[in-house]
Amino acid sequence: MLKILLSPPIAFIIFLLLVSAAYVYIQRHTAKGLDHPEKYLPYSGGQKLPPKEVRLSYKTFFRLGLLFGIVHVAVLVLATVPLRADSLLIALLYVVGLSVSAFVLARSADDETEE
Repeated sequence: MLKILLSPPIAFIIFLLLVSAAYVYIQRHTAKGLDHPEKYLPYSGGQKLPPKEVRLSYKTFFRLGLLFGIVHVAVLVLATVPLRADSLLIALLYVVGLSVSAFVLARSADDETEE
């Protein structure tokens, strides 16, 4: 019996029923009333968005996203490097190359926000 309950289709159906029951229960106990006028504004952590001249441009946003992507891939690659002398030299060269590219990306993002 336990094997049947743990099979993916049966487990999915059980969790679907549990979530549906929780949804119906919560809907019955929510506050009733009109929507708040600011409900459909962009979410920014519960705070008002800064003035337009302070916001990041898409170019700066994607440059910073690329910077964080490079850093995360670098950590993944360096975590899997074997601990041999020749591998450590290659890893050191890899870190130097990544440091240069991260510096260029971060420097360019700083230059754009100053304009």
